[in-house]
Amino acid sequence: MSKTVLVTGGNQGIGYAIAERFAAEGFPTILSGRRTEAVDEAAKVLASKGLDVTPLTLDTGDLSSIEEAVDELAKKDIDVSILINNAAILAKGTLMDMSDDDLVASLDINVLGPIRLIRALAPQMTKNGYGRIVNVSSDWGSFAGGIGGPGAYGFTKTALNASTVRFAKDLPDTIKINAMHPGWVKTQMGGQEAPVLPVNAAETAYWLGTLPDNGPTGGFFFEKRQFEW
Repeated sequence: MSKTVLVTGGNQGIGYAIAERFAAEGFPTILSGRRTEAVDEAAKVLASKGLDVTPLTLDTGDLSSIEEAVDELAKKDIDVSILINNAAILAKGTLMDMSDDDLVASLDINVLGPIRLIRALAPQMTKNGYGRIVNVSSDWGSFAGGIGGPGAYGFTKTALNASTVRFAKDLPDTIKINAMHPGWVKTQMGGQEAPVLPVNAAETAYWLGTLPDNGPTGGFFFEKRQFEW
């Protein structure tokens, strides 16, 4: 049976490149995002290339949206075997002056959304005896790197990293969960001066999403190499 991939924040940037990478290798791929029109258009472009891509409206910052998306997958008898938690926001300001709304949104989208998706999808992965989960993090979430970045971004990625370690202890060995730093990527968030292309960043996500049974779990990686927490 083909292993289905779900990519959050898949309509642009790194998420789009990850979705295309998996689909190009023959994986049925669900491309999700919070804006229906953008998700539908991105999926349409990839489908025009002959790739098996399905759009799904999913706002990782909204619990009801997550529940609706998971219910829709269940109704279609779609079991997600590979989850790529890519969606994130970069709010402006510092922790001292950013708005409460931006702070809450950062926590909801960058931390709670991935956690809720894992909690919703991991039971079926456990039942099927196979699962791969990739949390797209950042070097700004690294204690070794000083937890950089503006506002809440860095520490929410630190929290995402911590959840990766915790889930690796709570989930069975048949599920591999890891975090990754994609590098400074040329996207809407990263800016046009960034040296790394989305297609290059997608390689580590693909590698972690297709790990063999004896592959690592509970780790942090950059360019397929261990990265400092």
